[in-house]
Amino acid sequence: MRNRTINAFIIALTLTVGVTTFWTATTTENDGDDAARVVAADGSPTGTAEDAPAAEETRKKKGNRFARFFKAPFKAAAKLFGGDDGKVRRLSEKDVAKFESAPLMRVEDSRTARVSDTTDEGGTAKDYLARGRALLDQGRLNEAVKELSRAVSLDSRLSGAHNLLAVAYDRKGLHDRARESFERALDHEPDAQTLNNLGYSLYLSGNYRAAVARLKRAAKLAPADERIWNNLALAQSRLGKYEDAYRSFARSGGEYQGRLNVAAMLERAGREDQAIEHYEAARRARPQSEFVLRRLSELYARNGRADRAEEIRRTLAAGEQVAGKE
Repeated sequence: MRNRTINAFIIALTLTVGVTTFWTATTTENDGDDAARVVAADGSPTGTAEDAPAAEETRKKKGNRFARFFKAPFKAAAKLFGGDDGKVRRLSEKDVAKFESAPLMRVEDSRTARVSDTTDEGGTAKDYLARGRALLDQGRLNEAVKELSRAVSLDSRLSGAHNLLAVAYDRKGLHDRARESFERALDHEPDAQTLNNLGYSLYLSGNYRAAVARLKRAAKLAPADERIWNNLALAQSRLGKYEDAYRSFARSGGEYQGRLNVAAMLERAGREDQAIEHYEAARRARPQSEFVLRRLSELYARNGRADRAEEIRRTLAAGEQVAGKE
């Protein structure tokens, strides 16, 4: 009986830890910079081009995937311990026996799937580059550095290998070494994406003026690239040049998104009066935006403007009533 009670406790603990672990993994996926995470959460691309596939996949799946996963342990518990109404019942000895006899199986997913070990498969510089890219995509940074270093040693003019090697160094926090590799890539092929990657690396290391200079050059070469404009806006925000940042954000996502992003940066910097101005401008662009109205309501209340906060709450309530009737 005692063993079964202990098993029941372990089962409950496992369910709790499973949810907690998923919460942590989901809310810290964009490592590097908190301001970049705020902007990326709105769907605005930031960082390097090499970050794009994973970030886009997360953006598409995050909401529904999180909700399904968060509910899953409790749905499973309800099926095991519940009645026809789906409510969880008290754990019985018979329920514990179900767990004791349940088979285990290994799950293979994106975290466990890997390319083959790469002690030294040989080949050309481009072969090493391809393996390095695959390892970088999987987050195997040390192995990626090894393969990409071999690629550039075989062909020092292979700018793509220098670029990816720099990205790998950046992700390891070795920004000085990353900058050296980016500069080598630019020596051989001065393109917009490498300039963007270097600019973002300088931004992450706190060298904001140099970041702005590189990102402006990148924007001239690729004026339609949203990621470059957002990175430039982040660096401009760090320098306190919020109007410049707004214009850069707006070049990427339009006036409304630009207002939201720069307002978020101003809030983060504690400049709530200026944040309110940009949220009001966003409201003029989209008068019924619930998100903007809620931010304004909170900011007005926090800054002692109860009348404006109440006015916006009434607007929100009226909008909810209309939506309910529809």
